[in-house]
Amino acid sequence: MIAAQDLHTEFQFPQEAESQLSSDTDLEDPDGKNAKTGKGLAARKGKKALGDKAKGGGAGRLPGLGRVNGHHQENGMENMTLFEVVKMGKSATQSVVDDWIEAYKQERDIALLDLINFFIQCSGCKGAVSGEMFRHMQNSEIIRKMTEEFDEDSGEYPLTLSGPQWKKFRISFCDFIAVLVRQCQYSIIYDEYMMDTVISLLTGLSDSQVRAFRHTSTLAAMKLMTALVNVALNLSINMDNTQRQYEAERNKVVAKRANDRLELLLQKRKELQENQDEIENMMNAIFKGVFVHRYRDAIAEIRAICIEEIGVWMKLYSDAFLNDSYLKYVGWTMHDKQGEVRLKCLTALQGLFYNRELGARLELFTSRFKDRIVSMTLDKEYDVAVQAIKLLTLVLHSDEVLTAEDCESVYHLVYSAHRPIAVSAGEFLFKKLFSHQSPEEEGLPRRGRQSLNGSLIKTTVFFFLESELHEHGAYLVDSLWECASELLKDWETMISLLLDEPVPGEEALTDRQETALVELMLCAIRQACECHPPVGRGTGKRVLTAKEKKTQLDDRTRITEMFAVALPLLLAKYCVDIDKVTNLLQIPKYFDLDIYTTGRLEKHLDALLRQIWEVQDKHTDTEVLEACSTTYHYLCNEEFTIFNRVDIARSQLLDELVDKFNRLLEDFLQEGEEPDEDDAYQVLSTLKKISAFHNAHDLSKWDLFTCNYRLLNTGLQNGDMPEQVSQTLLLSLTFPHGHFSVPLKIWSVGVFINAEVLCLFQAFTILCDLLLIFSHQIMSSGREQLEPLVYTPDSSLQAELLNFILDQVFIDQDDDNNSTDGQQDDEASKIEALHKRRNLLAAYCKLIIYNVVEMNTGADIFKQYMRYYNDYGDIIKETMSKTRQIDKVQCAKTLILSLQALFNEMLSDLGFNVDRSSSAFCGIKELARRFSLTFGLDQLKTREAIAMLHKDGIEFAFKEPSPQGEGSPPLNLAFLDILSEFSSKLIRQDKKTVHMYLERFMTFQMALQREDCWLPLISYRNSLQVGGDDDTMSVISGISSRGSTIRSKKSKPAASSKRKLPEGDSSDAVWVNREQNVQTPVMMHSPHLTSTVLRDPKKMRPEDKQHPHQPVPPQQQPHHHPQTVCEKTLCPNACLYVFLSRRGSGLMEDDEEPIVEDVMMSSEDRLEDINEGMDFDTMDIDLPASKNRRERTELKPDYFDPSSIMDDSVRIFHFL
Repeated sequence: MIAAQDLHTEFQFPQEAESQLSSDTDLEDPDGKNAKTGKGLAARKGKKALGDKAKGGGAGRLPGLGRVNGHHQENGMENMTLFEVVKMGKSATQSVVDDWIEAYKQERDIALLDLINFFIQCSGCKGAVSGEMFRHMQNSEIIRKMTEEFDEDSGEYPLTLSGPQWKKFRISFCDFIAVLVRQCQYSIIYDEYMMDTVISLLTGLSDSQVRAFRHTSTLAAMKLMTALVNVALNLSINMDNTQRQYEAERNKVVAKRANDRLELLLQKRKELQENQDEIENMMNAIFKGVFVHRYRDAIAEIRAICIEEIGVWMKLYSDAFLNDSYLKYVGWTMHDKQGEVRLKCLTALQGLFYNRELGARLELFTSRFKDRIVSMTLDKEYDVAVQAIKLLTLVLHSDEVLTAEDCESVYHLVYSAHRPIAVSAGEFLFKKLFSHQSPEEEGLPRRGRQSLNGSLIKTTVFFFLESELHEHGAYLVDSLWECASELLKDWETMISLLLDEPVPGEEALTDRQETALVELMLCAIRQACECHPPVGRGTGKRVLTAKEKKTQLDDRTRITEMFAVALPLLLAKYCVDIDKVTNLLQIPKYFDLDIYTTGRLEKHLDALLRQIWEVQDKHTDTEVLEACSTTYHYLCNEEFTIFNRVDIARSQLLDELVDKFNRLLEDFLQEGEEPDEDDAYQVLSTLKKISAFHNAHDLSKWDLFTCNYRLLNTGLQNGDMPEQVSQTLLLSLTFPHGHFSVPLKIWSVGVFINAEVLCLFQAFTILCDLLLIFSHQIMSSGREQLEPLVYTPDSSLQAELLNFILDQVFIDQDDDNNSTDGQQDDEASKIEALHKRRNLLAAYCKLIIYNVVEMNTGADIFKQYMRYYNDYGDIIKETMSKTRQIDKVQCAKTLILSLQALFNEMLSDLGFNVDRSSSAFCGIKELARRFSLTFGLDQLKTREAIAMLHKDGIEFAFKEPSPQGEGSPPLNLAFLDILSEFSSKLIRQDKKTVHMYLERFMTFQMALQREDCWLPLISYRNSLQVGGDDDTMSVISGISSRGSTIRSKKSKPAASSKRKLPEGDSSDAVWVNREQNVQTPVMMHSPHLTSTVLRDPKKMRPEDKQHPHQPVPPQQQPHHHPQTVCEKTLCPNACLYVFLSRRGSGLMEDDEEPIVEDVMMSSEDRLEDINEGMDFDTMDIDLPASKNRRERTELKPDYFDPSSIMDDSVRIFHFL
């Protein structure tokens, strides 16, 4: 029997299955398929086990005549092998299998040899099993021989190759195995030869250390097992049919009973039972010989194959496989460290829970692994999280399996920024809360306040309020859109809930619930009209199909017809409610304005305009006023016939506002004393309304600039302007129409000097925007006529701007006194204050990169890079990048200037004796290292900039003499230690030039000094001398598993390329003279980096031996340690220089997995004897849970987009 006697798990096939009765034709054998070789009880008793057959040398095998290296020879022409036929995919799999079966019937050894070579070649092995090897060598010897002949030049094999041909090959490979077993299921698989040989070969290959053999054979074995499961299922059905026929015949009266038919049915059932026993032995051999070992293989793809196939077995033949003995493997593997394997576990379980009959048999499994499935909804792999939510949605069919806490952990995912997760969570929420209807709800009308949808909409509102994420109503609507769009589009019911009075006995909506309903209604309208996810969820707008466009048009028509009538009523009811009115006023922008005319709805338009007038008259809130202004702007569209009607209403409103403002302004300025609060409030409220309309409409014909400027100028002179009035004036005067000729100096000096009286931050931001607008950029693109408007800030104004940034931005969080309402400890207020400071810094950095202010003013900004990296690191880094693109040399001079400033500050704080181990000095050195990394790897592009940087650094180091007198090092000599961080960016000939320039500052005595105080000079000289005469650079590169293998007989010698550079390049540099400017030598190509050291093949990477279910401890996390390589220098005192790679993970490619790996994972914390018998009820899962932390990245705006200089969206950060 084909079974491993030392393993406990056995397949027990039920004798009586509940399958449907099949016809008698299923048992017919037209081709003599039941005429099995050696078939019978005597032959069965004498059958050898699979392992014994392998050791027997293949007794009874015929010599492989006419065969060379696994290829048939006919008439001197070589036929294609099975592998080539399957790879081409031109022939139908059925015909290929039929041809092989025909060949097997004629000469089974030759055909079987073809099949063996097929599996060998599918693994990517170039060798072939010969007839001699097939007759005289055992499987282990054959596999060892094939391993030696494996291609060493490439780590790829057919299953890992990319491209459509190889993807199709994988499908054809699996189909070939399935069709082979299906075609042989009546005779050949029972001949005790073909299947024994194939299973023995695949079992041996699956235990190989060669990944290609292990991967290919495991896939073949698992597909072979799946095919055998289908055969076993058919046998079980046929046995049930035969048994029922036998029982029916035996129950007949004796006179009508056919004894011959009874004997025939008994014989047929006996043969079927024998066949089933053999199939059971084959499956046991595959399961115990391959699956039990490979489901925990070191390679994730192999583990995924095993879990995927066991899910198929349990679904196909649930009577035999759907039990805890096999489910435990899926449960254990849900803790796998690779998302691909966890994903296969979830998809396998989905196939089981989808069938409610099968789901009812998973109660014990669900109780054991439910918590793990729930935790996987927060998996770091988004695909895994999506499938976990879908699995829990299927689990909902089982009553009382998921607790309220389990459901709540899924509910909040509807607000996820990842849309597939949110949509899956929305489906879960919909089925949990909305799919169950009580008996009294079944007879309710379809629409209206008393309808079923009315109840469901209320439930949605309650859920929205309980989730306490009210600002994300659009996310909730988007999550439910695919499964509950019909409910969310029931705007008639929503309007009824808002306008109609509740019937007796019905609980009315509270004010908070009505606000939430209005918000959800607006979000549903937006979703229907725009047909794309909200901001922050999704990659952008997609192209709509014709059906979606028609649906969008229909929805927009329905919205217009419905809300054109209802919106004035809603505004009238909620006129004083800020939140409701703000949302309601956004609905008209989704209208089809033609319907007002075609539908004869002009009277409703007049009602809407009256209500908008009422709203702006009663409110002073900025959001409400801006909503009114935006609504007027949308309705005043000249393309529609309603333009004249709306334009007249808008003009009447603005006339009234301007007249009122002029009257108040005269009274406000003529009183001669400080205005009281009532007067200031009246002016402020009117000014807010005008400012709101000013942002969306052209108000130039009302000449508002003159009166506004008069008010602002009076406030600047007297200093008694209320702050809110000044702030509103600044907004309304930012871009006056037709008044660009106003001297900018009045803005820059007047507003800025009185910034304490006004709004500091707003005045500074407006000033920076105006300086950018009226800079030399205004003359670009052929606009030279605008030159009179160009304004260049003088040095005093630049200094004031810089000082403001240093005083207001680069402060500690605890020192910030600008938080609103004095809530210094409130986290939200601190975040808001940080956002304001970031906006200030971004506004000033724009001036630097657009050359409005001098680039060297950025030195005081760049020196804060390390200290304030968490708060402003992205802005400062982007500024450095932009300035480098403008002028590399000037950017380098600015960087070295920032380092010099920090060095001088350190000297003033710590004194003249510099301690190079102090935290201050180490901080400057680390900042220099960061600056060095920003220059990139291309040394030729930054050659001149780096040379100038070294020149300025050397001059600074020797600028000040020692305060201790002659014989002591210069005051700034320690700066050379900082400057050495940039030495690696110099090419060879420039190192010589810099070294010669350094020697111009050195005396003979300095060169002989060896005291500690002279170490910066020594180390800097060494950094310039190392590699100076050798153009060959050596680096360490990890051995690549796909490019080369550790089985290589010998390593290729490292290529070395030396090139002669012009000798004059290093000595003719003009800037060797201290009084002359720096000039770089002629640019030459940088030398190639050649790998000269290879990693020891015996040292396997830690991750190759790590158990798949065992997380790597933090102290054992795999990381790459760059090796050190020594190069000889040609200086008199030959020294060794060690190239160290510091945190440069991006500079070296990650090691790829080698071809040859450990077959099994590390035995540490391995499950104890998982193959032995165990009580599943008391089973202890010895597998830790993976870290379910979702990794999110924040979307950061481009602060340097000139089009966004006045866009509030750039200045306000929205966090999800």
